[in-house]
Amino acid sequence: MKQARVASAAKQGAEASLDSGEAPPSKLKLQFAEIAYRKAAPRRGYPTIVFLSGLNSDMGGTKASFLADVLPAHGLGYLRFDNLGHGASSGRFVDQTVSSWVETAVSVLDALTSGPLILVGSSIGAWVAVKAALARAERVAGLVTIAAAPDCTEDLMWNGMDVFQRLTLASKGVVDLPSDYGEPYPISRALIEDGRQNLVLRGALPLSCPARLLHGTADPDVPVSCSLRLAEVMASQDLRVTLIKGGDHRLSRPDDLALTVSTILELAQPLASKAAKPSR
Repeated sequence: MKQARVASAAKQGAEASLDSGEAPPSKLKLQFAEIAYRKAAPRRGYPTIVFLSGLNSDMGGTKASFLADVLPAHGLGYLRFDNLGHGASSGRFVDQTVSSWVETAVSVLDALTSGPLILVGSSIGAWVAVKAALARAERVAGLVTIAAAPDCTEDLMWNGMDVFQRLTLASKGVVDLPSDYGEPYPISRALIEDGRQNLVLRGALPLSCPARLLHGTADPDVPVSCSLRLAEVMASQDLRVTLIKGGDHRLSRPDDLALTVSTILELAQPLASKAAKPSR
């Protein structure tokens, strides 16, 4: 896999329309949910890249769809799915918690993948990816985060609420928080309380896989300090934080997408090279 050539192709592809007129997604029936997904199998011995979307986003988003157009051509498996309460999967968004999203993600990994994995998490999906990586550490060979928002229910949502919003949450069990990306997000008391049971930035994080953390310096939603703190607490010695000057929270510009692709391919290269060696 030639990094420079791939990055150039990725940039060109990102400038094109991402509307591919896809067929309806496949469905995975779990005991507690029905999960919509799209999957491309890897070449033998190659890793599967798993994309975990951000809050109120789904597998039809720009980044998830773009990776589907690029990664399989390099022999990599690719799995994207709608977590509970998102997209075409079952459940209501307001009923979900970090624990329910992590449980779903781990169940999806177990049911739909085999072999080594590289998890790619965007925003709160990075938090879910970290928790899933801890749960399946023996299989996760790499982690890529995009505008990582671990512990965001406490540090950003709860700490960002005014007195009126906190009183509304206490009395009604849910409060609508404004969003720059559409309708307000209905944030439940259960989400906030459960988030406190899943915090990962308060102490050492025994996650030693190679990791690449991408974050835009102009992110208006999640401060760069979240990625820097994640880098600080992770045990990995093969870890790099990349700051994208002027990058926003979505990091979906052509250059941002090209960087995401080249970062994934960098982590996948050792596994792909090993798989390509003839057996003796």
